[in-house]
Amino acid sequence: MKTLKVAILLASTLVAAAPFAHSADAPAAAKAPATAHAAAHASKAHILSRAELDKLLAQPSRTLVIDVRRPDEVSSIGGLPVYLSIQAQDLEASTAWIPKDRTLVLVSNHAGRAGKAADLLASKGFKVAGAVGVQLYEKDGGTLTHVAKPAATAATGAQN
Repeated sequence: MKTLKVAILLASTLVAAAPFAHSADAPAAAKAPATAHAAAHASKAHILSRAELDKLLAQPSRTLVIDVRRPDEVSSIGGLPVYLSIQAQDLEASTAWIPKDRTLVLVSNHAGRAGKAADLLASKGFKVAGAVGVQLYEKDGGTLTHVAKPAATAATGAQN
């Protein structure tokens, strides 16, 4: 009987301690991002929520949106109604064109490139509100602007 009590006590102690057990993989798991979005976002930049972005977009005289995606991504996925287009690899060389008196919002598809761009500009003294992924913004109910490609005509080559 005494052996049974000891066995039950030991078993209950092990069950109670199980949630606190650590394995060799525990430190790696603790460092792993909770979501795929967090994995793509390896920057210090704040990822703006839909409400935060909408609030910034409501202040066009104070906010500048910089889209760091390629033009084909903007045309196929959509974007915000007004933005400065600077591809990510050209951003550092283009800082002279970016006004220092505006709050900056950096844009990419899922905020990965935008976060890195935000980090770069913040390190150069720009006022950066954060980064946004347009696909995440749209998924959260935000509205993207989709610009239709103009129809090809014989006169297209003559247009300015």
